[in-house]
Amino acid sequence: MLKNRGVVIFPEEFSPAWEERLYTAGLNVLGLSPASPDPEGRIAAEVMAAFLTPENRAAIERMESRGIQVEWEMHALSWLLPRSLFSQHPDWFRLNREGERTNDYNLCSSNEQALAEVSRRAEELAKVFHPRSNRYHFWMDDVADSACHCEKCKKFSPSDQALKVYNAIIRGIRRVNPQATQCYLAYHDTIHAPRCVRPEPGIFLEYAPMDRVFDKGLADPSSEKNQEQSRHLPELLALFGTEGAQVLDYWLDNSYFSNWTKPPQPFHLQRDTIEKDVRYYQEMGIDFVTTFACYLGEEYTRLYPYHGEVEEYGRILRGENAKA
Repeated sequence: MLKNRGVVIFPEEFSPAWEERLYTAGLNVLGLSPASPDPEGRIAAEVMAAFLTPENRAAIERMESRGIQVEWEMHALSWLLPRSLFSQHPDWFRLNREGERTNDYNLCSSNEQALAEVSRRAEELAKVFHPRSNRYHFWMDDVADSACHCEKCKKFSPSDQALKVYNAIIRGIRRVNPQATQCYLAYHDTIHAPRCVRPEPGIFLEYAPMDRVFDKGLADPSSEKNQEQSRHLPELLALFGTEGAQVLDYWLDNSYFSNWTKPPQPFHLQRDTIEKDVRYYQEMGIDFVTTFACYLGEEYTRLYPYHGEVEEYGRILRGENAKA
């Protein structure tokens, strides 16, 4: 049985029905991840602040008291370094491939003032919600090919640039919570292991192999796409270690399978793939497995029969046999 077993959903899908699913499925991690971009044009930190009403805080407290750790996982860079600062500090932002400074995504990872601002803002954001698990997931922007290409930064890979930012984030968070940990999100062009930058204390690996196929296991040698994703995992674990390392897969992500368009499409659980992947992750020494599970909430169940797919997923992670 995996020690940590969970799902990640959109905050607007949070409901008593989802809470009951978690208990029934034997899951002990719930991640809340605002959509990127938010349909209402809000940045992730604004979504979090709006969600954390007294009622929802009470629900989170109840779940955590029953053994379910609740965490926020969000693309937070636009809050950590507001785009509005571009007019005052254009050098804080990235140089694109065309040689233009732009505030579209991320930042210049070689600018120490920009990193200091990110660290300061991470400290402020960590005051909004303090998870009992002490695990934070303040992610870079949700866009591939968004690294900086200035003279200093171009010496560093996108992964190295990202790790410089995550190191700045953990420094800020730990001024609020000395026990805090912060993920390095291995995703898109940061799925390669950093080569030049080392993780500071408190950084753990969050491995999210999005660019894969789901009719085959991640380690299946017959899938070139899956092999391209999985071949980076050993190097990532060699750098970050297995302690606290988390998988964030997409097996139940019906928003992904619906092309992030509503109404959601009918969902079909691929048990064989999940079983193979879980064995692979365990062989790699990972004991913390989650999946996106968006577009499976109350809107979905109003449209389609629900066949206990989340509960079945929970049985797989607990190492139990298929449902009779």
